[in-house]
Amino acid sequence: MEVRVIRSRRRTVSLEIQRDLSVLIRAPLGMPEEEISRFLERHRDWLARHMEEARARQERHPEPSPEQAEALIRRAKEILPGKVAHYAAEMGLYPTGITITGARTRFGSCSPKNRLCFSWRLMDYPEKAIDYVVVHELAHIRHKNHGPQFHALVASVLPDHRERRALLRR
Repeated sequence: MEVRVIRSRRRTVSLEIQRDLSVLIRAPLGMPEEEISRFLERHRDWLARHMEEARARQERHPEPSPEQAEALIRRAKEILPGKVAHYAAEMGLYPTGITITGARTRFGSCSPKNRLCFSWRLMDYPEKAIDYVVVHELAHIRHKNHGPQFHALVASVLPDHRERRALLRR
């Protein structure tokens, strides 16, 4: 397992699993190597568990070929506007626009000006998961956070939202 250490002017140490399944430790400039090693050892179980999850996720959702990516982009452009229109009417929340992106780390976002962005990579997931992301981002038009009111709004549209969200983690 490849482990890289990046030191910077920070106060805490953190551990990340990178897309290539290497491990990145971010540490304060003055932290001794021994302390970094102890930190890594203390988090060995966490690392093993999350590394296995990352491997499994990569196997289930490998990086698409250029042709596959084109097909997913076309599908996103065909499907997402209709889903947004449907749920927007149901929720009474209308975005100022929709953008399809190639984001790898998030399936959707809502800008401060209520423009919704969706990653075409979402098209690789079940329809119930896609609907959840659409409703989630529309809910951010009213609630710009993940507080209780936000979750109540999502639940009012999709009572099974927790199960749908879990589909995104598989």
